[in-house]
This record gives sequence, structure tokens and C-alpha cells, in this order.
Amino acid sequence: MRIGVISDIHDNIWALREALQRLQGCEVLLCLGDLCAPFTITEIAQGFAGKVYLVWGNNDGDKLLIGQNAAKAGNVEILGGFGELELEGRSIALTHYPHLGRALAKGQQYDLVCYGHNHQRAQEWVGRTLLLNPGEVMGRLGVRSIAIYDTEKGEAEIIEF
Repeated sequence: MRIGVISDIHDNIWALREALQRLQGCEVLLCLGDLCAPFTITEIAQGFAGKVYLVWGNNDGDKLLIGQNAAKAGNVEILGGFGELELEGRSIALTHYPHLGRALAKGQQYDLVCYGHNHQRAQEWVGRTLLLNPGEVMGRLGVRSIAIYDTEKGEAEIIEF
């Protein structure tokens, strides 16, 4: 299974549309927060055919309307501030924050730990756990990026665009 991973959109729906195009062929999408406005979750839900899992970031303003839009979409599940998933035999943890991601990875409980927040794409092995930041869709730091995780290989690729 191929899993798309995005973070830190900050209402840049034009970059989001391009990111979603690059994630065609992924069956699941993990969104690590900082959508910002409620219309962004609608854009994600309409632009991605598979299941979408979302954790909150620190800049997700109107959580009530984001939640209502997610419910209308039908393919979005909001996990709250932290998420745990089991997909194709891989245990996955989702958070928005780097310090929490690192602590989770050090615990060696997960195959994959994803985080965002600092807009800096990165991946590293912490023991048996892959710690992954897909970077930012927004493009504030100049390079937009996303990631694709392959559950069969247990590896991720960061894609700059």
C-alpha cells in the first residue's frame, strides 16, 4: 500500500491541488495538521479518492466547521491531536509536533511516526522506527514537499515540487 503524507498547507489550495495530483495512486492520505481554514479539508476530500486521516495542528482555526466539512465529505476521519493507525500490518503514529514525534519514535512502538509543524522535510531511522516529516505544502520556506510511504518496503520517499 502506498500512503501519502502531507502537512502544513496553511490554506494554499493551489499548492495543495498540485500535491494531491502527485499523490494519485496512493490509497490512504495522512494529513498532519495546519490546514487552517475549513475549506481546505473540503479541497483535500474532493481531491483525494481514498481515505484521509487528519490530526490537528496549532493553526487549525475553526475545528467545528472543519469537522462538519469532513463529515460531509465522507472519506475523512479526524483523529484529534494524536493518531494511531494499523495499515497493512504497519503501526503508524501521527502528530503535528516534532518533539512528540521524536519521543514516539524513541519508544520503538511504531513502524512509522509522522509529524509536521516546522515545515522542514526530514526522515531518519530511530532504531526500528522511521521518523518522517513530509515538509510543507504551503511553500513558505521555498520548497514544497510531500511524502509517500510504502507499507510493503517500510520506506518513504520525500517528493519536492
